[in-house]
Amino acid sequence: MRDDLQELVDEVSRLLGAPATLEDADFTLLAFCAHDDSAPGAMDAVRTRSILTRGSPAATRSWFEEFGIASAEGPLRTPADPDAGILTRLVIPVRHAGRTRGYLWLLDGGRIDPADADDAALSAAVDLAGDAGRLLAQRAAADDDLARPLTAALTGGTTARVQALRALGAELGADLPLVLVALVPGPDGLPEGWRRPAAGAVATVLPDDPAGPVAAVLVPLAGTADLRPAGALAAASLAGLPRGSTAGVSQVRRGVEELPGQWAQARAAARVAAAEPRFSPVAQWAELGAWRPVTELAGPDPVVVPLLADPVLSATAEVYLDCAGSASRAATALQIHRQTLYYRLSRIEALTGLDLADGGARLLLHTSLRAARLVP
Repeated sequence: MRDDLQELVDEVSRLLGAPATLEDADFTLLAFCAHDDSAPGAMDAVRTRSILTRGSPAATRSWFEEFGIASAEGPLRTPADPDAGILTRLVIPVRHAGRTRGYLWLLDGGRIDPADADDAALSAAVDLAGDAGRLLAQRAAADDDLARPLTAALTGGTTARVQALRALGAELGADLPLVLVALVPGPDGLPEGWRRPAAGAVATVLPDDPAGPVAAVLVPLAGTADLRPAGALAAASLAGLPRGSTAGVSQVRRGVEELPGQWAQARAAARVAAAEPRFSPVAQWAELGAWRPVTELAGPDPVVVPLLADPVLSATAEVYLDCAGSASRAATALQIHRQTLYYRLSRIEALTGLDLADGGARLLLHTSLRAARLVP
């Protein structure tokens, strides 16, 4: 049996001469073949959205499920919908032990007859779908088995953590590139029946986080340079969470020994995503720059606390510091007269006792203002 889903999808595409996509039963993208986007029928709106977001919205899933794909035991065809930009598809259900585990989708232009029992290429593709079903069933079982040690590795005491890391390492290997994603739901929390990410990623819910229950997702990568699968998984997972939810992505590390540190990075990145719109809703630790050391602070320095009671002066101070102390740039950004800015800066100095002409004082004020935004 093949042990690589990408290799399997490439082989199905080669056999049937059509672009192929593999999704799990929840329509989360698992693998797709390369394609010639200049060829007619190689792409449509559904395939494009699936590749870009690693999933499909509920309306798209419902539309396809109306044609009986969830209960089908063999290949079938779904019709085109020109108004919605949907092309006809050959669908091969990916099944194992009487259960649909996913779907192989092929944009074949309608030329393959799903009922043709004499089509050797189609028969071979159906066999490969069976291989994929067995592989997905095995991965799902392994993911469930690994959720408990992942929880212990991130939240347990010293002894429990060491044992959990040893169990994870034995299962995943010592050299596999791994990244952790923190999914932090909005004020309404994780919805009941929250859909966990697809097979291949290990997910667990940590109930004792200061922000309330959060989800930790361990994502294996093909290499250390490309974080797009983790970012896409985070974006697809956020689609099922309440408004205001954010996600953070850690740095890539090989093996499991640094998982606790990666979890701290992922949680910190999710906090920054909630506080800073330009990083929202998915922030990567590697891209946070000067925000990284700020996440280590417990909160603002006490001398800055009186300033926080005045939102106008706080915003003025942060814009001024973001503009590297340039009065002209800050006044333009704030859309105020420069004399108004000078008056506000004098009030800021009076409230904090800080001399804004001093570099150290500006650094203290800048980091404190950012740290205050990270405090729940």
